[in-house]
Amino acid sequence: MKTSWRSASLVATAAAVLVLTTACGQEQGSTSSQNVGAASTPTLGTGTIAGTGSGTAGAGAAGSGTSDQAQSTTAASAGQLTVWNSDEYGKVLTDSAGRTLYRFDKDSFEPPKTTCEGECATTWPPVPASGATAAQGVDKALLGEVSRPDGTKQLTVGGWPMYYFAKDTKAGDIKGQGLKGTWFASAPNGKKASTKGGGGAGAGDTGGGGAVEQAGLTTRKDAKLGEIVVDKNGMTVYRFLKDTQWPMSTKCVGDCLDKWPVVAPVDKNDTEGILLKGYTVFDRPDGIKQQTINCIPLYTFANDKAPGDTNGQGVGGTWFAINGDGEPIGADK
Repeated sequence: MKTSWRSASLVATAAAVLVLTTACGQEQGSTSSQNVGAASTPTLGTGTIAGTGSGTAGAGAAGSGTSDQAQSTTAASAGQLTVWNSDEYGKVLTDSAGRTLYRFDKDSFEPPKTTCEGECATTWPPVPASGATAAQGVDKALLGEVSRPDGTKQLTVGGWPMYYFAKDTKAGDIKGQGLKGTWFASAPNGKKASTKGGGGAGAGDTGGGGAVEQAGLTTRKDAKLGEIVVDKNGMTVYRFLKDTQWPMSTKCVGDCLDKWPVVAPVDKNDTEGILLKGYTVFDRPDGIKQQTINCIPLYTFANDKAPGDTNGQGVGGTWFAINGDGEPIGADK
């Protein structure tokens, strides 16, 4: 893929993106689309909070309880931060009451910036900067603050703005983990808590705290096919030659989707090596939202069982892996 194309796409204005989206066109269909990109809420793993002794998460922490009502969206001071050693998520940052702290992928850490306002801030109350202090396991040099549009100061860790989740009703809850593929519990360094234990890293993160998490869509070098697009799990991404780009339409419906699941929407900031021209979400007639590159609907293949598999390549003479520009690899021209 030509570097000049990639660079130009990164500086495209919002107006240009809107024009490109319009140019792609849309098949007529339902406007009430399900969000297939939203992750299901994981089951809370067992673990201990540092400094509280053994037991379940939140044991001995103030603010625990069994009420099913969402906590107040008017967040109080976080107090002395705590590190929860979760069996499932590794080291997770909490406030003094054992409430999980989250970060939002659409924010930025360098420089710190918050993008969660209005209704978003009701569901994800910002953690106030005032009164927050570091605890053992938390580098106080990583604590900071960012000014929100309303003038209030929000706590940052490693530059990332911190939030609560309104549906976490008691100490140790982590119901917001992975929601919409953009909300994640924070590790002590502000990076994403890892689902495999230990501090992870978020999109745009660099440096320590574990290996950098792969982007939602990126490219890799395949020994036979060359540069191909893969999803965040390393699974090969394909296109169907019977689909159309302008206007966008799909011929893969019904049982076809059992073999060729759609690629759920991926934020453009969570990509590497992908052409952002015509990078838009396709509202399919069946109500599913599907990511596209250059107005081309994207799929994975059910018979690819492990990262690196390319079992869908050339199937039926109509399914092909793609490069970062969305071009089919190995298809007859």
